[in-house]
Amino acid sequence: MILLIDAGNTRVKWRLAHGSVIQAEGVSVLDSPQPFSGLPVLEREIHSVGVSSVGSEAGQRGLERAIRQITPAPVSFYGSEAQRDGLLNSYRDVSKMGSDRWYAMLACWQSVRAGFALVDAGSAVTVDYVGEDGCHLGGFILPGLQMMRRSLKLDAARIGFEFDDQLDTRPGRSTGECANHGLAWLTQGIIRQIHSDVAGSRLGRIFLTGGDAHRFHKLGLKADIREGLVLDGVQAVHSLACTQ
Repeated sequence: MILLIDAGNTRVKWRLAHGSVIQAEGVSVLDSPQPFSGLPVLEREIHSVGVSSVGSEAGQRGLERAIRQITPAPVSFYGSEAQRDGLLNSYRDVSKMGSDRWYAMLACWQSVRAGFALVDAGSAVTVDYVGEDGCHLGGFILPGLQMMRRSLKLDAARIGFEFDDQLDTRPGRSTGECANHGLAWLTQGIIRQIHSDVAGSRLGRIFLTGGDAHRFHKLGLKADIREGLVLDGVQAVHSLACTQ
């Protein structure tokens, strides 16, 4: 049994797997005192742990301490790579790419072996393009919905309005409508640009993941929603490492 972990900016996702079979999965808030409280007590059955983390070194040490509370198994942290299984990273310094982006791309690449776009709609929105030959063409990092909401609340507090998950993109007729419709309108603009880029580069499929994936889908992104892409990528790499 292996434990796989995807530690993002705000959430930590975990998966217990035996071979290719997923035994259990869960998610919690990253800064929770016990981020793995929902994990079944299988201390003796966990042989190793594979982790993708975008946190700081201090954050990774805290994460490892939390892991040690549930298992003494060896822990491997996986960062972005220059290449893997035909997928080529475009970054000159691959350590600067968040490991979540790399392993999500790897999972998509291994599933299609063709050009694609990957949109991760999380705390930050990342968009990555991969060509038919497996070369990463580059991407974008944008503020996510929650980040934009916090910015409006903290930096424009005088306008005063309540947030909601509005999908209406028509011009608003109150401060609340203007702000909430504006966030949906901005997301729809991002979606149009993604569609344009994909068509222009003939990438074919679009994959969508992250906490706000369904919001992007409802606002018109023509994509396949795939949960757990980062864990899929880490599982492929960690499983291979365990056999070597």
